[in-house]
Parts: sequence; structure tokens; C-alpha cells
Amino acid sequence: MSDSGRRKPRLVADKKYPRTSGSGARKTPAKGRKRAAKPARKPVRRGPLGYLSMLIRWVFGLIWKAAVRVTAVIALLIGAGVAYYWSTLPPVQELLDGRARGSVTMLDNTGEVFAWRGEQFGGAIDAETVSPHLRNAVVATEDRRFYRHFGISPRGVASAIRINLSEGRGPLSGHGGSTITQQTAKLLCLGTPYTEKDWESERAYEAECRESSLWRKIKEATYAMAMEVKYSKNEILTVYLNRAFLGEGSRGFEAASQRYFGKSANEVEPAEAAMLAGLLVAPSRYAPTNNLERSQRRAATVIRLMEDQDYLSKSEADHAQANPAVLSDAAEAEAGGYFADWVMASGPEFFTRNTTEDVIIRTTLDQRIQRAAEEAMIHVFENKVREGSKAQAAIVVMSADGAVRGMVGGRKTRVSGVFNRATQAKRQTGSSFKPFVYATAMEMGYSPTDTVRDEPFCMDIPGSGEWCPKNYTNDFKGTVTLTDALKNSLNIPAVKISEALGRDLVQKVARDFGIDSTLADTPAMALGASESTLIEMVGAYAGILNGGSAVTPYGLVELKLLGEDVPMMDATGGIGERVIQRDAARALVYMMEKVVSEGSGRRAALPDRPAAGKTGTTQAARDAWFIGFTADYVTGVWMGYDDNTPLTGVTGGGLPAEIWHETMVRVHEGLPVNELPMDAPAAPAPAPEPEPAPQPRREQERPGQKVGPIVENLVEQVLRDIFGGN
Repeated sequence: MSDSGRRKPRLVADKKYPRTSGSGARKTPAKGRKRAAKPARKPVRRGPLGYLSMLIRWVFGLIWKAAVRVTAVIALLIGAGVAYYWSTLPPVQELLDGRARGSVTMLDNTGEVFAWRGEQFGGAIDAETVSPHLRNAVVATEDRRFYRHFGISPRGVASAIRINLSEGRGPLSGHGGSTITQQTAKLLCLGTPYTEKDWESERAYEAECRESSLWRKIKEATYAMAMEVKYSKNEILTVYLNRAFLGEGSRGFEAASQRYFGKSANEVEPAEAAMLAGLLVAPSRYAPTNNLERSQRRAATVIRLMEDQDYLSKSEADHAQANPAVLSDAAEAEAGGYFADWVMASGPEFFTRNTTEDVIIRTTLDQRIQRAAEEAMIHVFENKVREGSKAQAAIVVMSADGAVRGMVGGRKTRVSGVFNRATQAKRQTGSSFKPFVYATAMEMGYSPTDTVRDEPFCMDIPGSGEWCPKNYTNDFKGTVTLTDALKNSLNIPAVKISEALGRDLVQKVARDFGIDSTLADTPAMALGASESTLIEMVGAYAGILNGGSAVTPYGLVELKLLGEDVPMMDATGGIGERVIQRDAARALVYMMEKVVSEGSGRRAALPDRPAAGKTGTTQAARDAWFIGFTADYVTGVWMGYDDNTPLTGVTGGGLPAEIWHETMVRVHEGLPVNELPMDAPAAPAPAPEPEPAPQPRREQERPGQKVGPIVENLVEQVLRDIFGGN
């Protein structure tokens, strides 16, 4: 019987010698062959050095293992951060205009741009279609390795830290070593938009965005790497070109190019591109409108960088250096800084100072007239005012309908955002107020040839005692016509006429002409004891020129939103209601013409055309005025010190009249000669001399009601006081 199916029992030898795989028999070493010797262990070095070496190896090994683990954790965190930011990044087109508010662009009376306010955004530009010179200038200046890094540049950061430490600053203070991508991340504020409810102000928001702490830098680098994953290099550069601030309210290179050169960023030449790129390091400092020479020096540095990096050939660089960029005519003029500020302040807040839209305002400004006023101011102060004088002056030029054509609010002519003495300074008007006294008299039916006695005169003022006005010359002229009284700026006749007509009637005429300031209810009102602004006074004189109708000074003609054809609002001023009759206004213009041709305003006289006006000097010469007009324009000049220091040797008929003269000569250059709207009076007829009423009237005549001689019969006056009759 076969035993092939039975398992053989293991032999004793099998238990002693385990089977080897495959043969079932134990392999024994060949007879005589020696077993391979084990490698000898390296003898352990004993002693202090040996233990120290072991300790160092152990420490470094521990550090290495920790570094690997920490690096892995950091990599995971960075990866998670990049993934998070990547998921929040919107399409590129949504990132181009990041302004929180809108802008205002102002056009002059011919439609030319002359001023900008707010943050200007000239429209989106693309890194692929923008002028290659501009693209190259930005890369050469800000990040020469832009197209080779992954959002951050370790070499750049290390270099920046080294420079900061060598200059005695903290490692993160000063130079940042930021790439264009990191700068873009900062401009985007890491994706956090500005909202009024979340931030105290835009300034606080921007301060948060510019924070330079280590943690902020880490977040910024992470955001930058996410941008590199999400967008192409040209898309990142496009965002940067559109959002960078470049001074003078320009947000983005298109706005800056339009602001400084009057052309698109797609068209700039190497010198212009270099000047724009040079603004990135310090926009306000290097703005060409602030200091053109300094901006050109910075541009020269950028041109050298472009040549070094082969963006420009030597001949191109030499040509750019020899022909530096210059400002456009509009940017160079910087016209109407005071005027633009006034329009912004007087317009509706939601379309000017706090607009969230881009607004276009067409104005009344005439840039030729604006330059004339500025040149006249500079000429007089350079040639006729002592060096070192701190005296100030202001000028307003206006059409007869109230349209302001030029405005200078102080000796510094090309500034904005400063105190405007033409619209904000309330000063005593002095004798420049007297035309409103005589306007009232003309309206009440009197003639320029009527007479009044200029002689010693006193009044008892309740609560103040006796008041005795005096003339500037401290003498008396006796019987004078009303024309002579005005042309020689006699004080006593002005007070007599005002008191005889009734103070409240004079006040009404002045207010109706546009003097909105509070008028003193004292006899000294006739002498200009009340305060007013220069623009108010010029507007009131415009009413005299236009035939007796009030005007509201205005600068805004039309306001539209950018891209819209229908205006949101139209002119905010112009001619209003009639104040005095046309014949009364024409008689007053005749009297005021004599002030310039024969009287206290002779230094204002123009060589080729008639002019009318009135001087004004306040007590102790703290204010000096000359306001006058031709047939075409009304101009007012004020001069004084901001702190009310008395002027030395200056009256309204002096330097203010000369500034007026210089302004009007320039304003009328090339214009045809037009006659003043005035009527010479008929031959004089005898008239009783005016005397003041013994006490204030309870009722006064109103314009259009002729009451006869200025001084009335005492019996009639008593009856009026008793019965209130006219």
C-alpha cells in the first residue's frame, strides 16, 4: 500500500537543523571555509571632546527635525492662506477703480479743463496696450524681476533689510523690498474694501492698509502669491497701473498722464513715462505741479535705470535726458485755485465735496482774466510794496450779471485749499459802502447836482453820547453837490444824507443789492462801519453797472455726471430783482465815474476807456478797498493784514487802486472800448441843504416814492411822527 498520501513525521535532525527554503536541507558551510568576519566597529571616542561632538550632533539633529516639521507646518499654513485668498479674488476688471469717492473736473468758460478735485480716475488702461515706455519704466523702477518671481522676492527683501539696518532703522522700516505684486496687494488692502460704517475715516482705513508690521507683511506676501496663482503677470500689472496714487488727486497712470501732460497713458514718450514712474516713490514730493525741476531730476534717474536694463538704447536715453518732460498748458497754469475752491464750497455737497460720482462742472472762469489778475497782483507787490511786507490782498473780477471771471484770494496765487480772502474774509468796507447811500438818494428822486453842506456836525447817539464825524482831510468844503461829496469821499455829507433818508431805507437798498452781512444800525453805517466780503461787494457793484438789478455771484454754469448728456443742475446765480430804477443807476454811475476821473480814485483811471468806482479806507487804515467797473467788467480789490495790523501809508485810492488799474489794463487788452451806462445830470437847480432828522422815523419811504427835498419842514416831520403819514 502506497504511503504517498501520508505525511512523514519530522526527524530529530529536522528539529535540530531547520529547513531552508527551497531544498528542505540545511546548508552547511563548506569544509575549511571561514565564516565572513563582521566589520569592526569604529572605536567610540571617549573624553570631553567626544561627548561634546555627540551633543552637537544630537542638537543639530533635533533642530533639523524641528525645522523640517515647522517648515512643513508653515508651508501648509501658507498654502491654506493662498488657497483662501485665491478663492476670494474677483475678476481683474472689478479691481481697477478702487476709489471710495468720486472726482470733480472743472471746465472754464470755453470748455477747457483748468482744475481737478477729489481722486481722479482717467479710465481703465491695460498693461498690454499701455505705452511700452510706461510699462518698462514702472518695472525698471519698482521691480526689475517682476516677470521672474512668484509674488515675493527673497533677494529683494534681504537687500531691503540690509539697507534699513545700515541706515540705522528697523529691519522693516524704510525700504520694504516689496514686489509690484505685493504693492498691488497693499493697494487692494488685502481685499478689504472701504465702508463708512466700518471705518472712522478714509485716512484711518488707508493707515491700516499701509501698516508695516511683521504679521501684516506675512499676510501681504500670502495675498501676493494668491494673486500670482489667480492672475497673469500682465493682469497684476494692469491692476497696479490703474490703482497707484500719483499725486494731485490722480489715481492711476491714466489720470496722472491726463493731469500732467494732457494725453493718454497709452501715448506717453520715454521722458514722460519716466516722470510718471518716478512719482511712485513719493507722489506729493515729486509731483511736477509742485516742483517741476525736482520731478525732472527724479525722471532722469528712472531713464538711467531703463537704459541699464536695456529698455532704452543709449541714443533714446540721451534724447530723453536732453528733452525732459514738461507740463501741459492746463497743468502749468494751475489756474483758479481759489476760484475752484469757491465753486467746490458753494456747490451742493453731494456733488462736490462728498461726491461718490465723477462730476464735470462747467464754470464761468476766464483763464485769460484769471492770469491778468494774478499778474497784476504780483506786479504791484514786486514793484510798489516794501520787501518783507506781510500785507495781503484779494481780487475778484465779475461780469455785470454776477458771473465770476477771475479770483485771487491772496498773494500766493497758485494754491488751493487755503484761506480765501476774496470769499471768506469779512472786513469793514469803509467808504466803499457810500455808493449805496447815494443809490438810495438817486432812487428817492435826487440829482447828482443837488447840494449838501459839508461843515462841523455832531449827533447824540443814545447810550454812546455825542458823535462828531470828520473828513479824512480834517477840513470842510462848505456847500457841495452830491457828486462832489462822493468823488471826494466826504464823510459828513454821507452821514447827513443817510440819516435824512432813513437808515433802514439805506440798509434795505444795500441788502437788496446783495450785502448779506449784518449792517450796523448806527450813523456810522454810512461810512462803512459794517463788515462784508469782497465778493459780496463786487456783486453789489455789479448791480449798479447792470442798471439797478441785484445779482447773485456765481461760478457754476452746469453740472453733469461723467458720461451723461443731461445736466444735473444749471447756473446757481445771475441777475435777480430790480433794486433801483435804471435812471437812478445811470445817475449813480455818472457820480462814480467822477470818483475815477476827478476824485479820490484817480490812480485807477484807465488810459483808453472810461471807468467808475469808489475807494474805501477803514479806521486806522486796517482795510483799503477799491471797487469799480468799466462797461464790460466789475473788479474789486481789498488790501490789509490778516491780523488787522494797520497799513502804513495805504488808502483805498493808493495801492488797491493801482492793483485795480493793473488788473483792468490786462483784462481789457484787445477789447473794444465801450461807454459806461450813465447819464449826465441836467443843469443844477437850487436845493435846500440836507439836515439829519431829529430822531429815527418809524416809517420810511420806499424806492420809487419821491418825497421832495432831503430835509423836510419840521412841522411835516412832527406830523409824520404823530400820524405815521408819508
